[in-house]
Amino acid sequence: MTAWLLRRLATAFAIVFTVVTFCFIAIHLAPGTPFLPEEGRAINPAAVAHLRREYGLDQPLPVQYVRYLAALARGNLGESFSQHRPVAAAIASAIPNTVVLAGAALVIDFVLGIALGAYQAARARRRADAALTTATLFIYSLPIFWLGLVLLLVFGQWLGWFPVGGVTDPVFYDSLSWFGKLGDRLYHLALPALTLGIVGAAGTARFQRAALIEALSQDFVRTARAKGLPESAVVIRHALRDALLPVIALLGLALPFLLTGAVLVETVFAWPGLGKLATDAIAARDYPLVLAATMLASIAVVLGSLIADLLTALADPRVRLVA
Repeated sequence: MTAWLLRRLATAFAIVFTVVTFCFIAIHLAPGTPFLPEEGRAINPAAVAHLRREYGLDQPLPVQYVRYLAALARGNLGESFSQHRPVAAAIASAIPNTVVLAGAALVIDFVLGIALGAYQAARARRRADAALTTATLFIYSLPIFWLGLVLLLVFGQWLGWFPVGGVTDPVFYDSLSWFGKLGDRLYHLALPALTLGIVGAAGTARFQRAALIEALSQDFVRTARAKGLPESAVVIRHALRDALLPVIALLGLALPFLLTGAVLVETVFAWPGLGKLATDAIAARDYPLVLAATMLASIAVVLGSLIADLLTALADPRVRLVA
């Protein structure tokens, strides 16, 4: 176990290092440059040159790379060009919102997806199963940003049931009680979390259906039925437990999906999280902020894969961590 964990941590470090290196080179070679003024505004070229010298952007790319790694080794993520504050502070203010959004979406994804998959498998090849299979395939094929815009337009703009953006009500939030503040946050969270969670739930449901159908054909399920157990007990207590093992692996795949989806969802709903922060940083050519967001995303991905492997081993003693 210890040797396996050390190998996986070494591999994770190599992956994160490679991702950061590739991103560093790509963003510096991409068209555009920091410190450019907004359209229609002029800026003194001498001021731009001064800023480039101050942040070391006038140095050759290999020199900038070595200096960045040296600062990173000391735990210094640098100074944000666009926000004029430490990158660590900008990241720290955005991460809680992304964690809340991704956590809520993850709950919707797996709770709804597993429930739908189990319902379909228990009624395999019937009309309800066929209808849900078509519906989940349709939802899973929808672009997340398009679904977000549709939900925003219908439930936010036309019906007015939910707010169209933000984390809290900017006018009344401070005057609310603790319970009222919680309700206001959940009210603003509903549409972004549903947008991100429903698409994931559609994919989880299809995966769970296939795994449960296979589990229902196993000998231990036939034995449970022969003992006279109700069909609901056979499905939930016996087959579903075995069918959940492959779904655990989806946890490792869910994190990349949630992170990439959060970039689009946070932009659509003006949700001030890590995804929107990274999008704004890319547009502003804020190199330190883009690199920090990329590094955190890659860490989350490899950490999700590690957690999925550990959960699989804990859920099934037959699994051995030898990879």
